[in-house]
Amino acid sequence: MTKYKLNNTGRSSSEVTLTSYMGSTDSERKDDRYYQMQLDSNENDNISETNRNIDGKCHDCPDSCEFLQEPGKIAASLEKRYDKYSLNELKVENLGRDACLCEKYNGGCKLCPRPSLAPTLTLSLDGNHGKDSCLACQGASCGSPNPIGNGPYQHYSPTPKKSTWKSDAVRRLRACCSKKTLLRRIPILAWLPHYSFRSGLADIIAGLTVGLTVIPQAIAYAGVAGLPPQYGLYSSFMACFVYTVFGSVKDSAIGPTAIAAILTRENLHGLGPEFAVLLAFLSGCVELIMGILQLGFLIDFISGPVSVGFTSAAAIIIATTQVKDILGLSFPGGKFLQVWTGMYEHIGETRLWDTVLGVSCIVVLLLLRKVKDIKIGTKDMSESEGKVSRLKTALAQALWFLSTTRNILVVLVCAALAYYFDTQNKQPFVLTGEVKAGLPQISPPPFSATVGNHTYSFTEMASTLGSAIFVVPLLSILENIALAKVFSEGKYVDATQEMVALGVCNIASSLVESMPVSGALSRGAVNHASGVASPAGGLYTGALVLLALQYFTPYFYYIPKASLAAVIIAAVVFMMELHVFKPIWRTKKVDIIPAVVTFGACLVTRLELGIVLGIAVNLLFLLYASARPAVRVTTAVSEGGVRYAVATIDRALAFPAAEYVRRALRKAAGDAPLVLDAHHVQAADFTAAKGIKSLIEDFHARGQTIIFYNVKPSIAEVFRGVKPREFVHCSCRAELERLLLEAQRRARRAT
Repeated sequence: MTKYKLNNTGRSSSEVTLTSYMGSTDSERKDDRYYQMQLDSNENDNISETNRNIDGKCHDCPDSCEFLQEPGKIAASLEKRYDKYSLNELKVENLGRDACLCEKYNGGCKLCPRPSLAPTLTLSLDGNHGKDSCLACQGASCGSPNPIGNGPYQHYSPTPKKSTWKSDAVRRLRACCSKKTLLRRIPILAWLPHYSFRSGLADIIAGLTVGLTVIPQAIAYAGVAGLPPQYGLYSSFMACFVYTVFGSVKDSAIGPTAIAAILTRENLHGLGPEFAVLLAFLSGCVELIMGILQLGFLIDFISGPVSVGFTSAAAIIIATTQVKDILGLSFPGGKFLQVWTGMYEHIGETRLWDTVLGVSCIVVLLLLRKVKDIKIGTKDMSESEGKVSRLKTALAQALWFLSTTRNILVVLVCAALAYYFDTQNKQPFVLTGEVKAGLPQISPPPFSATVGNHTYSFTEMASTLGSAIFVVPLLSILENIALAKVFSEGKYVDATQEMVALGVCNIASSLVESMPVSGALSRGAVNHASGVASPAGGLYTGALVLLALQYFTPYFYYIPKASLAAVIIAAVVFMMELHVFKPIWRTKKVDIIPAVVTFGACLVTRLELGIVLGIAVNLLFLLYASARPAVRVTTAVSEGGVRYAVATIDRALAFPAAEYVRRALRKAAGDAPLVLDAHHVQAADFTAAKGIKSLIEDFHARGQTIIFYNVKPSIAEVFRGVKPREFVHCSCRAELERLLLEAQRRARRAT
């Protein structure tokens, strides 16, 4: 029985590698062969026109392909039809269009009744099967088909049709204008036709619940960003409306977040809200461009340890900036060290009742957070039969609602308490103060701003924002995609669409004086727990925020700052992921270095500088690993009795590793012939090729033989490009035996 394995790992363009492992007996060689087929399914590969338009006949055999009748299968009907010649057919779909591949070659020619001498061969799908003849048939070399045909069928090599840039452009344009692309880029068109009354009811409940959460958070996050309270509310409605159209994750609640707020604060430099609005616009443009150009891979350079260090440091900085409001202190400075220095200098000005209120609010918020986890009673006999007590269900839902709306409840109670003291002509708390009433005007983002006596142009404003133009969108994308993956329930998350949606949300929000927005994990959890059915839940969240702006802003005057600070601290305390450092240490100790560097740099410098340093440390580790590949050297004896050294390199050859590999191979070879097994080398560059050329010259000067084994065709072309003195390579065991015997004869003649 012949076994097959289809492996979609990356290889060079349009290659199929057939690898067989022969048994020790003739029956095992015939029946227990194992083929590992690695297939590159790049959509842009140029498959020959003949292969594209197959008519039910295989090019090398007269049998019809079952795959043509069943195109839905990726690897359909692996059948062994010819016992004499072991001719098998592999039907493959994922080559851009339907194609049929005959597995004719297992080392030598599969059509030959003689056993194969070559365990590994490479077939090219474009018809270029190699320049040499088959060793099993004519004794010349390994790795090529029989050009004349010792079997019943002759080899057919179709002429490939070269694609032009015009045809590629037309194909891409058609793909962009397809219905599938339209539904993917405007997701509302996909789910709206199937929208039901039940889904609408679920979205109303979830949207209003999230709205009750976002209103106090928005006011508090505006304070974190160093902006007037109304700007937090301005940032909380337009993005909800836009995400309903372009968003692909139903649980994501777009609005102001702690990370975006603290990054905004660090880059405003106290210059006013106009800079925050422009930052939102520019962040949206960067996110939209990244989505269009599919640059989401840049997020992959932010590793887990770096993300943990950044998030934990940001949470500590945010909590630190709110401690002064808990204590009722007022002094300039928003950085970690500045705030603690200021508190040390002004600790004597602490207001007692603000401190009592702030600490009490934190305790109450943390307790209410756990209320939803209370188990209501135990199941009795009737309940075990499926009859759940309505009273217990209602009580459980009431506790969940109490826990979910804890922020707005605490803020309302504190505001009522402050209003009562105000009627008694007492002001024990520092209040939020006047919040601008009414809705913001829809206008373009400010491309100039006047601060004091100086008018900033767009160029000066962008220069002042600096790296925040790129750091804020990158981290916003990271935060939003992380949220999407948490609640995706195993479904595919379209990162490109999320970048496009987030970009459009920020651009649209900047038209209503918004600061940068993203998806918040806390509100996403509320959305998910509320049973949201679609992104339409954001419509009701945005509507509730608009109602608050239009009718309730006069009452926001009485909200104590200590209660808002408690809301922020109770939220960000769970962002600190210091517990992750322990498993990182257990898993790979070196990963703790970028995490600690990021954490410390974010605390003592700036957040964006800290994350850049963390990424830089991670890249240094990657470059070091690339510069020091493992070179394993063993000694072997060929069937002809030739003793030789076998060196294996475990990764690609890049320029940092060129000199290191050259020195390692020279040292390890000794006086014996060296066989360099390159089956792990997936890529090589010019510098590595120059190093290989120098290595060949070194061995030639010493009178030693170096043989390259299992070199991929693309890598061999790179090595040949520098025109080495003698590039000896093979891809099968029989050829290697022959080359080693020749090397032994040359060595004997030389002595």
